[in-house]
Parts: sequence; C-alpha cells; structure tokens
Amino acid sequence: MNERIRSKEVRLIDQDGQNHGVIQTSKALQMAYDADLDLVLINPNQDPPVAKILNYGKFKYEQEKRAKEAKKKQHTVDIKEIKIRYKIDTHDYQVRIKSIEKFIAQGNKVKIVVMLRGREMQHSNLAFDLANKFVEDMQNMPVVIEKKPQLEGRNVTLYVAPQNS
Repeated sequence: MNERIRSKEVRLIDQDGQNHGVIQTSKALQMAYDADLDLVLINPNQDPPVAKILNYGKFKYEQEKRAKEAKKKQHTVDIKEIKIRYKIDTHDYQVRIKSIEKFIAQGNKVKIVVMLRGREMQHSNLAFDLANKFVEDMQNMPVVIEKKPQLEGRNVTLYVAPQNS
C-alpha cells in the first residue's frame, strides 16, 4: 500500500479478528510483515486510528464487490415521457393510462406531452382539456401532480410522480 500511516500508535486488529489494543505503529507493521500481509487503516478518523492486518488485494476486491451489490439494489427514478396528440382515440388513450400506471408502479415519474402541430395551436384549449382529463382519470392512482398542465412552446405538458417519492 502506498499510503503511510502517520500516527505513532494504532488500535490493532489482527488477521484472526483478535483485538490487540493500542500498540506502536512500527510494531504493528512488523507483525503484518511477519504474517506476510498488509497493515490497512480501517478507520483513520478515530484517535488512535484503527488498523487491521489483512491481505490488501482481497480487502479491495471485497469492498468493490459490496459497492457493486449496493449499486445493483438501488433504484434510480427516471422520467418516462408519453407523447400524444389532442385528437387521440379512446382505445389509445386507455393504453396510455395503463402505461402511466405501470411507470408509476415502478417508481418512475411521468411527463405527459400533448403535442400541437401547425394550426393546432389555435386549439390549445383542447390540449388542456385532454391533459386535465388525464389528471381526473389518475385520481384513483397513488400519484402526485408535480406540475399542472401548462403550455411549453408548442406542447402542453404535465408532470406526475409516485406518491411516496
């Protein structure tokens, strides 16, 4: 290990897990050298710091393995986007509601975008009506409306999140 232990004494734990109490750093290094292992600082913030005699390569491998496992278990919240037009058919609308339910159940946020093209901008009130219909139909779902329907450029957007986030 490249890093030096700067403290004069350390609280030593040997390779068998036995606590040797506070001893001189030089003696701890000699014990690690005799056992053909490394002296690794486990908790440098304590006074005196805690050091352990162990195989540093194996220790590093175990740390990386634990970090990888923890990363695998954590869930990142994504923003799923659903794009529709205000002239949507009833069946297509039901499919979008089902996919919103699925995204919310997975713990993701949902951005609903009602797109307006060309002269459809004159009928932005119909897009707002559709966005408000989504809000009404999601009343029985465990959701929170993060951002009410509003006009962003040529689109009417609405943000929905799971209730527990």
